[in-house]
Amino acid sequence: MSRYLLQHLHEPHECGVVYAAFKGHKSPLRRRPTLASCLFGGHAIWWTVEAPSEHHALELLPVYVAVRTTATSVSEVEIP
Repeated sequence: MSRYLLQHLHEPHECGVVYAAFKGHKSPLRRRPTLASCLFGGHAIWWTVEAPSEHHALELLPVYVAVRTTATSVSEVEIP
């Protein structure tokens, strides 16, 4: 399994639609804390997920959210 950082960007007027999109989508990301900048004007959401591929990582999101999301392979590193 690989680890991916999913970064979703949307416009301020899309916040409600982005959150509502999860209601009709079965995902382990629902009801799980994550980071978002919407309350501070940034309108981005980030998830760290484990999946066999970038495609599988994006499938954890509703289509409306996934098409506006990038998946980047990441790993933990120790900063000296």
